[in-house]
Amino acid sequence: MALFVFPFNNLLCMLLGISFTVWFTLLLVFIIVPAVFGLSFGFRNLYMKMLLKVFKWATMRMERGAKENNHLLYKTNANGIIAKGPTSLEEELKEIRRNGCNRESEGSGSTNTGHAPSSSEYEVSDIFYFCRRGIESIVDDEVTKRFTAEELESWNLLTRSNYNFQHISTRLTVLWGLGVLIRYGFLLPLRLTLAFTGVSLLVVFTTMIGLLPNGRMKRFLSEKVHLMCYRICVRALTAIITYHHSENKPKNGGICVANHTSPIDVIILASDGCYAMVGQIHGGLIGVIQRSMVKACPHIWFERSEVKDRHLVTQRLSDHVKDKTKLPILIFPEGTCINNTSVMMFKKGSFEIGSTVYPVAIKYDPRFGDAFWNSSKFGMVKYLLCMMSSWAIVCSVWYLPPMTRREDEDAVQFANRVKAAIARQGGLVDLLWDGGLKRAKVKDTFKEEQQKLYSKILVGTQEDRSRS
Repeated sequence: MALFVFPFNNLLCMLLGISFTVWFTLLLVFIIVPAVFGLSFGFRNLYMKMLLKVFKWATMRMERGAKENNHLLYKTNANGIIAKGPTSLEEELKEIRRNGCNRESEGSGSTNTGHAPSSSEYEVSDIFYFCRRGIESIVDDEVTKRFTAEELESWNLLTRSNYNFQHISTRLTVLWGLGVLIRYGFLLPLRLTLAFTGVSLLVVFTTMIGLLPNGRMKRFLSEKVHLMCYRICVRALTAIITYHHSENKPKNGGICVANHTSPIDVIILASDGCYAMVGQIHGGLIGVIQRSMVKACPHIWFERSEVKDRHLVTQRLSDHVKDKTKLPILIFPEGTCINNTSVMMFKKGSFEIGSTVYPVAIKYDPRFGDAFWNSSKFGMVKYLLCMMSSWAIVCSVWYLPPMTRREDEDAVQFANRVKAAIARQGGLVDLLWDGGLKRAKVKDTFKEEQQKLYSKILVGTQEDRSRS
């Protein structure tokens, strides 16, 4: 009996060894080596075009099946509020009072000509303006819906991307099952292997480079190692990235600011250029990576107690940008992840330093996988699992012309100007709201601004009358 067991064990070990050798050879030849030299064989673009055709067929089949079975497809309905152009508080109050005057004149049978309603005194009808704005804010909440994933019009064979997932036809179900098998049976192990390879090489090589004396050679090797490892990690996500206007890429001594959708924003940008990272010191695996990276490159890490010290943070950032030999700092001024439909308020800290700012706009294509990280719903591990089990991560990156602070503007105005440029280039909605509202209540200052504006209209007009 033992004679039969040993040959079987030897055969099994040999097959496992051959499989591992073939697997590693394919990774080395087609993925790792091209990543080192920044090359691409075009397989990912071909893969993306094939997926688009499959998605189109699946969506058409789903719509036809729902129509045959009289099933109502889920659609994202409009909120019913008619979109209006931006108007001031004073203009809207005048409009409400004018409508009130017209109704009174119609009821009395007289005509009201030559008399324009004034906003100089308080009227009961003013209450309706604030009530209407309050109801509109509840129905059409500009903040909350920026922290939920988009509902796609087409189905990409991911159950988490469309509420219409249900049994419609056997062929469609078989196609979905085949997609699950491909994503979890082939793509996920491949991507985990690449991610482990990229992170391991980053930790090992940056630690070794950290032993070298500071100088030109150390900076050169550090930049090459960072680029190589981030490119391997990009391939771990099957990321298909299109970079535009590379002549505007951030330069040493500057600050790169970008809209923030996901933690992988860092990998997306760092695979095309080297940056000095800014963040809080963590423990565990992230802490190991941070400690190894800072040995090879002057990243800026803060202790938990130092993060809230704005003066200390600003001082360390200022000291970094003054040294033109150091890499540009990468900052996401929103301070939280937004669902890639809009850009929210930029924190003013990075715009007070006085350095050249290099804006970058990032726009993801949600048809292949939703890159948005809802940190209040998913932990980091579950989020990364979703990313690695998606079809691909497809995005466009635009490097915008460098911007500097004007003499006639403060840090907040400068931040808003940069934010508007990013939103315009990326096709995103430019919002003034603070992304911190995801976890906090509306600040009293927002309410006080409306109160001050309304009182200024009343008091200001009365002063003008008394002077005349």
